[in-house]
Formats: sequence, C-alpha cells, structure tokens
Amino acid sequence: MPSPAPHPDAEDALTALVGLVREDLEACNRLILEKMQSPVQLIPQLAAHLIAAGGKRLRPLLTLAAARLCGYRGERHVGLAACVEFIHTATLLHDDVVDESDLRRGQASANAVFGNQASVLVGDFLFARAFQLMVADGSLEVLDILCSAAATIAEGEVLQLVIQNDTASTEAQYLDVIEGKTAALFAAATRVGAVVAGRPRAEAEAMDSYGRNLGIAFQLVDDALDYSAEQERLGKTVGDDFREGKITLPVLLAFARGDEEERGFWRRVLEERRQEEGDLAHALGLMQRHRAFEDTIARARHYGDQALAALSGFPESAEKRALADIVEFCIARAR
Repeated sequence: MPSPAPHPDAEDALTALVGLVREDLEACNRLILEKMQSPVQLIPQLAAHLIAAGGKRLRPLLTLAAARLCGYRGERHVGLAACVEFIHTATLLHDDVVDESDLRRGQASANAVFGNQASVLVGDFLFARAFQLMVADGSLEVLDILCSAAATIAEGEVLQLVIQNDTASTEAQYLDVIEGKTAALFAAATRVGAVVAGRPRAEAEAMDSYGRNLGIAFQLVDDALDYSAEQERLGKTVGDDFREGKITLPVLLAFARGDEEERGFWRRVLEERRQEEGDLAHALGLMQRHRAFEDTIARARHYGDQALAALSGFPESAEKRALADIVEFCIARAR
C-alpha cells in the first residue's frame, strides 16, 4: 500500500505528548494500579496481564493534554484519565471475547489465557471502577459525558454485530459503528478536559469535535491496517476482520466498485463464511485493484483535518502543537 507522506515529527508525536504531561501520566498510572487491586486475586492478575501487554495510553493522554490545553492546573483530570482508561480496557476485554481473539497487542489475549468468563467479569469490574472514579469527581456534567460514552460504545459494538457478515451494509451504518465503538470515547476523553477546566461550552464542543474526528480517523486507519500490516505491527493476526466477516470501509469500497463475480466472492467469504485457502490474498488483490486502501486512508485524512480545524480556536501552546501532531501520528501508522 502506498505510504502517505508523514509529518517529519509524526513518529515523535506520542513521545512529545507523553513528555508534556509526564507527571500527570505517572500519577494516572499509579491510580490505575491502585484501583485495579482487589482481594479476589484473579481480578488484578487478569487486569495486569492486559496492562503488561502494553498500549499507548492514548485516550488518557488526550484527557490530560486537553485539560492542560484549556488551562487547568488542578488534579481532577488525573482521576478522569484513569476512568477513561478503565472504560477502554473493559471494552477490550469484552471485545476479545465477542471476537474470539487469541491475540491482543501481540500477546495472548486475556480470554485465551484466563477464559471467557473471567474476562467478561473482570471487564465488568473495571467498568464499575470507572463509575466509582466518575462519582468521586463529583461533577454531574462529567458523569453525564462519560456515562453517555459508555452507553454509546456498547451501542456501537452491538450495531457492528448486527451488520457483521452483511454485504448490503451501508457506509453510513459503518460510520455509525466506528463513531460509537471508537470515536465516542475519544470525544469524551477530550471534552472532559475542557469541562474540568471550567471553559465555555464552545471550547468543550471544540474539544469534543477534535476527539471525535480523531477517533474516526484512528479507526479508519486500523481497519485499513487489518488488510495490509504485518502481525507484529498490529498486535493481531492480519486478516482478523476478514475471517470474522466484519464489514469495514475497505470491504465496502471493494464491494461497491467490483463486478458481479467479485461481489459473489465477497458474499461467499463474508456472508456465507465459506473461506478457502487463498481467499485472503484474493481479497487483498481486489482491494488493491479498487484503491480501497488508499481511499480509506484518504477518508481518515479528511477526518484528521476536521480534528485539526477544531483546535484552531485555541491559542498556540506546546499542548496544542502536540495534539495536532497526534493527528498525524494516528494516520501515519498506515505507512
């Protein structure tokens, strides 16, 4: 797949963002470790397995940076960043059970090691911890933002289940899925940063727009990478979405632009789930023929531009530059 030209600092964007909020992030990590403890030893054991697998902590980083961008100098954003990470981690545990995934970030998934029942229940525990952190913050507005995001994530995952294996699904339905399962938490993560800073509603809306559009771009790139990246870069087996019959934008574009014979292929492998050796390679060939990869990344860049536009009203600062560079970081993963 041709590489988009990355910003020169794209690969360093995450490092720069971490550096800006290092003390806050360290406090957030300490709180995460504290709140995942339980006298029921399987809970911290399973949670630690997932945390040890790595992860960029992108969503809590966004909360910390958004709060600093908006001039906040207190400590509430640390607890809310931990809350955002608990919501995200809980959804990962549940998703891997639903998807029957064996890998998470290149290592055995929690459900592969501990079983589905434990993964679901520990995911529930982490959701409960997230709600405790919301309540401890004491703001009804923050509670509303994060609770609404948690509900929207679940709706997005259920909608994905509904349209899975259905080649008649539309791009609008697909966008509804990714706005729900991914973008909603990005939007909540950045919006609460403005809220704790006591900024006007327009600034909270701008941070919401930044996070939402960044989240859509992030997921579009992820969906393209599933058909193009090496396993060690993705932390999962290439073609997982194909084998599960997930309807993503690269599939929708290849299906819409193909002839009837090609559409018959997609119906067989995705709807009927009759997949044979060589089908994934054939699918990749069809996507390349119809520019499905390039156009998915182009769409991601469109949403990335919308995220950048949302930052335009904020004064220049190190935080603003770092958040702008994170947009490029997310898209440049498709190199």
